Amino acid sequence: MAINVNLDMMLVKRKMSLTELAERMDITITNLSILKTGKARAIRFSTLEALCRELHCQPGDLLDYTADTPDHGNNIDSHTR
Repeated sequence: MAINVNLDMMLVKRKMSLTELAERMDITITNLSILKTGKARAIRFSTLEALCRELHCQPGDLLDYTADTPDHGNNIDSHTR
């Protein structure tokens, strides 16, 4: 996936545990762990907003984009048509 979640880095910067953040956000540790480990396939804006509120950061502090390695085959991705 090309979108990376930097939750672990923000937790270290804020000297906060995943458990503390989960309690502040009223979300399960399991759901935060999925975000932290990069296994999430989506995030709700309300969750992103709560993360930013509790970590005192901007969405760009939590998310970054890395381009995937280009496919040099002849297949055209349906999104580029």
